Amino acid sequence: MSALFRGKTALVANIAHGLPGRAADEEAEFDSPETVEGIAASLRRAGLDVTVLEAGPDLPELLKKEKIGFVFNIAEGRGGRDREAQVPALLSLLGIPYSGSDALVMSLTLDKALTKRFASSFGIRTAPFFLASPGEEERIPELSYPVIVKPNAEGSGKGVSEHAVAEDREELSGILASLFRDYGGEMMVEAFLPGREFTVGLLGNGKDLCAFPPMEIVYEHPTQGKYAVYSYRIKKEYEKHVHYACPADIPADKAREMTEAAKTVFRELGCSDLARVDFRMDGNGDPCFLEINPLPGLAPGYSDFPMAAEACCLGYDELIRRIAEASLARLGLRH
Repeated sequence: MSALFRGKTALVANIAHGLPGRAADEEAEFDSPETVEGIAASLRRAGLDVTVLEAGPDLPELLKKEKIGFVFNIAEGRGGRDREAQVPALLSLLGIPYSGSDALVMSLTLDKALTKRFASSFGIRTAPFFLASPGEEERIPELSYPVIVKPNAEGSGKGVSEHAVAEDREELSGILASLFRDYGGEMMVEAFLPGREFTVGLLGNGKDLCAFPPMEIVYEHPTQGKYAVYSYRIKKEYEKHVHYACPADIPADKAREMTEAAKTVFRELGCSDLARVDFRMDGNGDPCFLEINPLPGLAPGYSDFPMAAEACCLGYDELIRRIAEASLARLGLRH
């Protein structure tokens, strides 16, 4: 197999080391050593000369020392709502081409509220919400319950528990107090959507952008009373609580609406190479946009994005190769 790129490639990642934090899901967004090595192995089988670099303070020196010509970026960053932009911004500064979306996209999409407002401006349906800030609980508006509460700038289900749904103001105040203590920052309080839940994987760029069929997250039973919540624990222990249906058993017009909405958000935001877009249906069975993740998890046999790809007969090695191919072609580096 001919090499996709003849220079040296770095797989840059934040690796989970099991370090304690103020919340149990402190390292939820980081990749396990097994995932990192699995991706590196797939890139090597694609013909790339790969070294693994951890996204720490010494990353600039390591990139220069290793004479890296291309980065396959899966780094989530550390600290702040702009953390996913840290590595792309550094690579842009150093003039090193990389896979995935740029720093601006990464910063915007980690902020759920900004992304929802952006999607709404293109006529894409979303659930109503407001942002709650620490110390301003008295400013909570009158709401229609139930509502779901989640940190506005976290990923991988961080801060979303089986107790994230409030049916009245008292419950909402308790959830907010707990989340402010453990995570700080703004919390999104969003109308709870009672319908089915889906994710759409996107791969490629421009006219070659393709969408995997919507994959449904099917709950075996409610996770909080009568509510089904795709929480951090449910994601971690998914085999006990959910199964995945791809393609989802839904009318063709609903599937088309989701895939077209996913592509619109991807293109209008200026995303690159890959993303995963989440939807949930309202009480009328209409899909509502939840969020887009331009840095979706790639853990084999675990993450939603590879599962959706596998349902399209795209094996793990081929998926990783296709992501690299899309990046290198976009950058004009593919051999």
